Parts: sequence; C-alpha cells; structure tokens
Amino acid sequence: MRWEGVARVLSVRGPVLRFLVNAIATNRTLNQLPDSIFDSTLQYVHVDATIDKRGANRVFSGLGAPSGRTRTGPTLGSVGTLINAAFGDLPGLAPLPAAVDNTQLWLRAVALGGQGRYAAARTELLSIARRRPSSGVASLALSTEASLLRQLGWHRLAAGFDGRALTVLGAKGGEEAAVQTAARCDALTGLAADALGCGRLALGSALLERCAPLVGNDPALWRQRIRLNWVSAEIALASGDAATARRHASAAVDLARDADSVRHQVKSDLLLAAAFSAGPDPDAAVDLGEQVLDRCAEHGLLPLRWAAAMLVNGVRPGAEAAAIRDDCRRQISDRGGRFRDL
Repeated sequence: MRWEGVARVLSVRGPVLRFLVNAIATNRTLNQLPDSIFDSTLQYVHVDATIDKRGANRVFSGLGAPSGRTRTGPTLGSVGTLINAAFGDLPGLAPLPAAVDNTQLWLRAVALGGQGRYAAARTELLSIARRRPSSGVASLALSTEASLLRQLGWHRLAAGFDGRALTVLGAKGGEEAAVQTAARCDALTGLAADALGCGRLALGSALLERCAPLVGNDPALWRQRIRLNWVSAEIALASGDAATARRHASAAVDLARDADSVRHQVKSDLLLAAAFSAGPDPDAAVDLGEQVLDRCAEHGLLPLRWAAAMLVNGVRPGAEAAAIRDDCRRQISDRGGRFRDL
C-alpha cells in the first residue's frame, strides 16, 4: 500500500490510531526497514529453565478457564488475586500481592502495565530476567516488554523483544506445554503488531496467518484469540478496510464477553469504537468511546483511557476529551512511560 494511502487512512481514523499503529506513514524511510527486524533470530538470548514448569503450566491452565469461579478460591491464594488483577475483574487492584516466583512476577508486570505503571512493570520484568526463568515465562516477559514499548510508539524496539520472545521458545516440535503455546502466540501477534506499526502490513498479515493455526478454537487460548482479532482489526483499519475491521473487532468483543478480563473487554470495545469511526456513523464511535472512558476511570486503566480520549477528541473535538487526554499523558509520563513523538 502506498504511504500516501496509509496516511489518508490514518487521517480518517483519528488520533486513536496513534495508540494502535503509532509509527505508520510518518516517515517514508520506514518502508525501507529490513526484514531482519522481525526475524525471530534477532537479539537471541539464552535462557535456562530453572523454575517449576509444572507450577507455571497450572497457572496457564487456570488462565484458560472462561469463568473466574475456576480461577479463584482459597487453593490459589495470592496467585488467584494476581490472575484476577492481570486477566480478571480486578485490573486496578493496588497494592498487588507480592510475587514468589517468575510466573507471579509476570502477572504483576501485566497488571501494572495495564494501570500505566510502566516503570514498576519493567522492574518486575527485569527481576524475571535476573532469575533465569523457563523458556515459556521468559518469552512471555519479553512479549510484555514489547507491548509496553509498542503502547508508547516504539515499534522498532518492540520488534527486537518480540523476536527474542519467539527465539527463546525454539522451533515447535510436536506437543508443547500450555505456557509455551500461549507464549508463541503472543510473540507472533506481537511481531505482527510491530510490523503494522512500521508500515509492513503484508508482513503483519503473514505473521497472523502463522499464529491462527496455533490458536485454533482452544478455550485455554481465549486471550490469544482476542489478541489475534485485535491485530487483524488494526491491520484492516490501516488498510482502509473498515468492514473487515468491524468484523474482527466485533469478534474480539464477543470473545471478551465470555472471559472475565475487564481489560480485554474494554480494549475490545475501544477497538470497535475505532472501527466505527471509519464508517458512516461516527456518533457510534463517540458513544462507545465515552463508555470506554468511564470504564477505564472506574478500573484504573490509564493507557486505555488515554487512547479512548484521543478517539473521542479526534472524532468530536472538545475541551473535556482533550483535557482527559492531556492529563492521562502526564500521568503516564509520571509513571515511567516515555512516548515516542512523531
């Protein structure tokens, strides 16, 4: 797709795509990026498996359950609380329970990232790297670091972390543990989002095609199915295909309703609002975007509130949405998030 076309698409979508595809179409030289940026061998890091893999797999089996009733309770204790903070109905929980192993450190990092506490989240991820995690948890931690970078516009840097996340897993051969399959899917969708953010739409689509068979219809991979639809919708938006974007965003919304993750529900609604903004009824985008703003405030989802404010202000400029946008950006900066200015 020509860069002029991408830029025209972005101008129609409004500022929310700065959150979704921050780096697209602002620099023609991005079209010359080498494929090696997205090579899974980029910045290979050896990771030793020294944690209890069975414990990690138990947690990821729990994450696959569609109902919080099977993820919580006295047998899980602080682990259940951390799961609910990262992928359940307590995304704004603070303070979080202390972590006793690498998997719990990762859950803390995910929850802190969702709250926009970037410096604190990175501290947890650095702790994982120092503790010599298993390949599955190491990969998830690298993908999470990539996600934090991507949210702030650093897609090229994120690609390096996502490439490492795929590399530490090695080649897929036969059956693998639940945590490894989940991590492999996260790395592939992350690389696809990185490619999108650098204007490599075809490459992003190809990476999603690699991920889709791994996700399949496995209920344990509900989070990965939602992410697959998120990035598919984003690529469709950047390609000017609003109908396909709405279809994938709607699928993500439906999948998120069957899960307990408030953060996934809210982001899916935000993406659907962005898809609406590209259609014939921009009022629908504003209405849904304002609902997302309220839910983000209720649950402490600062990065998503910033993105929702940009969407609302981009479709219907107003002092209130602009003030929310600016305040969220200031808070994110105060919490260690450094934006890549375009």
